[in-house]
Amino acid sequence: MTRSLLSLLSGIALLAIAPCVEASGIASGDWVVRTDLWGTPAFSTLTLASEHGRLQGTFDGDALDGSVRGRSLAFDVADADGQRSRYEGRIANDRIEGRVDAPDTNDRNARAAHAFSAWHVPPRPPGGPRTIDFAPRDFSNTWDADRAPVLVLWPGDTVRTKTIDSGGVDEHGVTRALFGNPQTGPFFIAGAAPGDTLVVRLRRLALNRDSADSLDSIVGRAIDRGYAKETEGLGKPVRWTLDRGQGTARPSHATGALAGYTVPVAPMLGGLAVAPGFGMPPMSTGDSGRFGGNMDWNALVEGNIVYLRVQQPGALLYLGDAHARQGDGETSQYALETSMDVTFSVDVIKGESIDLPRVESPTAIMALGQAGSLDPALGSATAGLVDWLRKDYALTTSEAAQVLGSAVQYRVANLAGRSVGVAAALDKALLPPSRHVVSARADK
Repeated sequence: MTRSLLSLLSGIALLAIAPCVEASGIASGDWVVRTDLWGTPAFSTLTLASEHGRLQGTFDGDALDGSVRGRSLAFDVADADGQRSRYEGRIANDRIEGRVDAPDTNDRNARAAHAFSAWHVPPRPPGGPRTIDFAPRDFSNTWDADRAPVLVLWPGDTVRTKTIDSGGVDEHGVTRALFGNPQTGPFFIAGAAPGDTLVVRLRRLALNRDSADSLDSIVGRAIDRGYAKETEGLGKPVRWTLDRGQGTARPSHATGALAGYTVPVAPMLGGLAVAPGFGMPPMSTGDSGRFGGNMDWNALVEGNIVYLRVQQPGALLYLGDAHARQGDGETSQYALETSMDVTFSVDVIKGESIDLPRVESPTAIMALGQAGSLDPALGSATAGLVDWLRKDYALTTSEAAQVLGSAVQYRVANLAGRSVGVAAALDKALLPPSRHVVSARADK
């Protein structure tokens, strides 16, 4: 981690709450460790406690033992295979920098030295869940595990913030970022770790300007080859007028048959993601995957709950690419792209992991499959829904098959991205009660 990144993270921690620093100079509690493995960052969770110069705790769940003297510390960690690593570093308030002597990744009998750094996760503030107003100062064009968090949240916290449009323009018409779906975040959720599920409740999605932009295009995946020549001249910009009072949108300069065309707005987020897992490079905010991403799924609306697989310490939640409205598949390449006021809250399901993004509405459960073409995306969506039925509704595979055969609904979520998306949905009224605590409090 660069010094500039560490400085920013230190500022975040200090703003949230001053860390509990022992007389030895080490802050007890939770830390996030970044180890530079030959240029590839690996992130780990570290819990430390010191007493009379002795250090104890865990490193990614493995027990550690060591010592601290003044501003210097050293500790040893043994993994499940008995392989030992030795960490030595210097403490500076809420950060640590040092070196680790670890087993070589290709030779158990060889050793390798790597630089590591760590930042202290502030303890949970008193008083229970908070509501925080956050005004973004910059935006990200990548889903990136190595980007400094903009805010540290705890499960139960609610954030009121803003997004800009896919071209980087804010509600005042000012360019704030490069085009390409720039995102607000990431938000670090304390306590979230790989193997958990992040729960994002979309509390409020509100348009904050009177215009949106789209195209008069039809994406190639959505049209028959024989008709493709008819669409060669398409792809021109279309400006939409948003009437926030009436809750409608219309093409601003429509003539002829579209002169009176008006549609209700349905604000949604095109982008919602956690940081990709270990070994994954920063990914463009035009991409999607198991981490969520540029899903462009019109189920990401106010009142719904989104479930994402945590792949890095703190999850690192990003959101953006707001649409005033989007038809299934985003067939015009751009939906009604605009900026938005967003209120969301976070929760964590500890020790339970899902494979693919899920959405729960007041009336339905939905699993999203994403792949390079529709067939595998549909297969992934089906598998995701069956997994949900088996784990949370106690259905056998046979029972799940009977439910799908009689009640499943498929929607084409996205055709405009590098990956396509298919969603599989079921009406909750047809299902037995969920065993899942989050579903039980979905209306909170």
